[in-house]
Amino acid sequence: MPDSVRPINMIAFEIMNLWPKVNYAAVPYLEAMHSLREIDDSYGADPAREIVLKFLGNAKTWRGPVARRVKAELNALLKG
Repeated sequence: MPDSVRPINMIAFEIMNLWPKVNYAAVPYLEAMHSLREIDDSYGADPAREIVLKFLGNAKTWRGPVARRVKAELNALLKG
């Protein structure tokens, strides 16, 4: 993993600290992200890519500059 790419669990920690009322539908995916480091990891039988995609799909109510930055970072992991 290149130095400029943060582990998914660090991103998840930031989200928990900055999104005070996480959408209930995003919670299970955010919790799973705490156990992931790289986009090619898995959580049980679920690939990290799928977990991140589902989190993003359920995080539409999280808005603002920080949310845009973090979501862009997650999207970059999916494309990378």
